[in-house]
Amino acid sequence: MKVSREQVLENKKAILAAAGRLFRERGFDSVTVADVMKSAGLTHGGFYGYFKSKDDLIAQALAEVLGHSTVSSDGLSAYTRRYLSADHRENVASGCVIAALASETTRQPGAARAEMTAGLKQQIARLSTIAPGADGAYKRRAAIGSWAAMVGAMILARVSNDAALSDEVLSETRAWLAEQDQPKAPARAKLKARRAR
Repeated sequence: MKVSREQVLENKKAILAAAGRLFRERGFDSVTVADVMKSAGLTHGGFYGYFKSKDDLIAQALAEVLGHSTVSSDGLSAYTRRYLSADHRENVASGCVIAALASETTRQPGAARAEMTAGLKQQIARLSTIAPGADGAYKRRAAIGSWAAMVGAMILARVSNDAALSDEVLSETRAWLAEQDQPKAPARAKLKARRAR
């Protein structure tokens, strides 16, 4: 029985959603093509009608997840609080794909790394729109530094088997990033104020 074009697209979306969830939860090597197809409600035999290989699936799943990442317009502080939360830490399967899979992606073929790089560029651009700063260069620096701190903190919080330490990593990183978000007087203005005393 021939499957309609619409059904093919729906099936592919289901496969990519299942793969994105399973890869984040278990990692690339621990998930088989059969696992993904079963989770999508499809048979294993149909996989190659959608993807050339598991590597192709990985790259497309990364592209799909990263393409749906967003930041809201309520500012970097609010985004940081949501990202560095216990809920996000516990929900690996639907959480940040970069925090879940960045270290594994470094060992993947070029297509997966290219998708992760594209996603990283998009996220920095998104965060630059809500980061503090007087000009584009400063906002971009704040976005990169904040994003690196958030992802790093999430990885450290997840790897720790000490619940108190894990919570502390999240809360202290939130506090540190909140301090960075405070407007600072330019160095020249501070120096001028000191000289006036």
